[in-house]
Amino acid sequence: MLLEKIISISGKPGLYKLVSQLRNGFIIEDVTTKKKVSIGNSSQVSLLDNIAMFTFDKEVPLFEVFESIAKNHDYKETISHKSSDSELKEFMGVSLPNYDTERVYASDIKKLAQWYNILQKAGYITPESFVKAESETLEPAKEEADITEKAAPKKAPKTEKAAAPKVKATSAAKSAPKSTHRKQG
Repeated sequence: MLLEKIISISGKPGLYKLVSQLRNGFIIEDVTTKKKVSIGNSSQVSLLDNIAMFTFDKEVPLFEVFESIAKNHDYKETISHKSSDSELKEFMGVSLPNYDTERVYASDIKKLAQWYNILQKAGYITPESFVKAESETLEPAKEEADITEKAAPKKAPKTEKAAAPKVKATSAAKSAPKSTHRKQG
């Protein structure tokens, strides 16, 4: 499941997919109704790909939380966002056991449950979507490592040569103000 083009818009219910960029805004598509509309640059937009949930030791990307929820609920719809706070906290405890109870509010859990259910109804939550997304994120990293390993020996001498003049310039710059200061004093 790729969340990089899925957004939430402040003041608008639901989730949207970025379709294209305009000069002064974006064309978006509602993930459930597939209805396309345009929004201006002044809209407050949050990319789901950039959102994480707090745990006591780190921040967990929303993708991983959705994956945990999906596995716990057999990729089916989960608890309603209109459930009681105690039910939502219990749901969160099962989905992300180490979540930070002081920094993750009931409103955050409601949003999480609502977004998960929207994505599940729209067909984004499937066993294949998580497997496919994991392999896509691993492949570019491997390619980058291969490119870096091949390019590293060629770049090393260049950085050493570039560093030497900077040191000389820095030491010359330091001595100039001292001599100017002595003339004034």
